[in-house]
Amino acid sequence: MGAVERKTLGTHRMKPLLTTRSLSVGHGALPLISDINCELRAGELVALIGVNGGGKSTLLNTLAGLHAPISGDVLLEDSPLRQMSAAQRARHIALVLTGRPQAGLLDVHTLVALGRQPWTGHFGRLSAEDLRQVDAAMEATGIAPFANRSLQHLSDGEAQRVMIARALAQDTPVILLDEPMAFLDLVHRVRLLRLLRELARTRSKAVLLSTHDLQTALDLCDRVLLIHGNALWSGSAQEARSSGVLQEVFAGEGLRFDPASGSFRPA
Repeated sequence: MGAVERKTLGTHRMKPLLTTRSLSVGHGALPLISDINCELRAGELVALIGVNGGGKSTLLNTLAGLHAPISGDVLLEDSPLRQMSAAQRARHIALVLTGRPQAGLLDVHTLVALGRQPWTGHFGRLSAEDLRQVDAAMEATGIAPFANRSLQHLSDGEAQRVMIARALAQDTPVILLDEPMAFLDLVHRVRLLRLLRELARTRSKAVLLSTHDLQTALDLCDRVLLIHGNALWSGSAQEARSSGVLQEVFAGEGLRFDPASGSFRPA
């Protein structure tokens, strides 16, 4: 994955871009996570971690406006998410879901260019700036060499990088990713996190990703959101290492967190 164009952070770094107020998420009336009060701030790469079935995907879909909360609010800066249209949300939040998209015979360049739809107006014509954004996103994610190939001829890892490129081309203040490293090998997992961290810091974006790659997340992310029971713990990676919360959450998952080395071991 290539370098990302640098922009000045100025006074916008650490500005809250997405805020939750007493948010409860789940299915029906049953909350998976309750009373969530947190911020996603400009300039930060944040990892969302927890055990399987704990509500990571539900929380991400709720933050993106695809799933209604049980109670509480999600605010984009000062605007309630529930009052925004889908088109308005698409200018503020890019979402990358787990799984291979059904894109038919679309080639990679066309699929990435769909990320510009929120900005192209009624007729969807790509300007020179739109095309520059598409090319930059493809270069950054390392998919430019297969721009003319159809998605069905790509591996799962390559297809995942295409969807990440589409989110980058969308150029929103907030980027949410659900298990973006699921199909990537170790090299591309590390490259992806470094790319996302660079994007957050140089373009004042708030980036939140869910992941099972706990060690890489602790090593490269600025902050951790950890689903602990039906609550959400928030802190720096160092605080997560030293507080004992990692041992509590993953004690029954076949993992043991070793505070001395700052790493996970088989239980």
